[in-house]
Amino acid sequence: MSDPNSKLLKASFGLQATPKTTAFFDVDGTLLKSTIVHYYIWMRTAEMPFLLKQLWLIGFLPKIVYYLILDRVSRPRFNQVFYRNYRGMNVERIKGLSAEMFEAYLRPKIFSEAVSQIQEHKEQGTAVALVTGSLDFIVQPIADYLTIDFVLAPQLREEDGRFTGELTTDPLIGEEKAKAIRTYAEQHEISLEESYAYGDSQSDLPMLECVGNPVVVNPGKALREKALASGWEMHEWL
Repeated sequence: MSDPNSKLLKASFGLQATPKTTAFFDVDGTLLKSTIVHYYIWMRTAEMPFLLKQLWLIGFLPKIVYYLILDRVSRPRFNQVFYRNYRGMNVERIKGLSAEMFEAYLRPKIFSEAVSQIQEHKEQGTAVALVTGSLDFIVQPIADYLTIDFVLAPQLREEDGRFTGELTTDPLIGEEKAKAIRTYAEQHEISLEESYAYGDSQSDLPMLECVGNPVVVNPGKALREKALASGWEMHEWL
């Protein structure tokens, strides 16, 4: 079986050489305030008339309760199950909508402090990466806007111009994020001991622990306690 990380999206934007130090950013809850559920709802209802949209949302509400429970049990499993909602959707149209969603919905949700932090890393000669469980076509407009150096994100399988609802790799959650970072660092001779990682949730813990400079952003109770006990840098971004 091939290395699942080999199919992760890896996008580079004009680098002459990959710097030895990299700042790895989680996206949802760290870079901006949103979730994979919000992304799907926006794209699913973007072209619906107002009344039909309200009816659809009412019908979708019971599913959200189920997804919240599943997320507490297993976030990787939640991602796998949730992405099945994309089954049968037109690839070209959805990817086109992702650009519209960024302008109308996501860009205002990016934390200004995150933008400043990214700029500071760039000025110091540190490469910046996004490492996320959100889908590649959703994250790409964010990466373009922030001139991110590379992206590690999962992809949906495509057949005959439509999504199958299945991921091409394991969900990029928890330990899978750390594996992806280690693989990329090894391939590009990046010093993880000198690198940074930014995360907001307990599922980001493996990613935070695999670098020398972990930074916790808007943490929940468990991650906050871990950060305080470990002496990690911590921020509240609004």
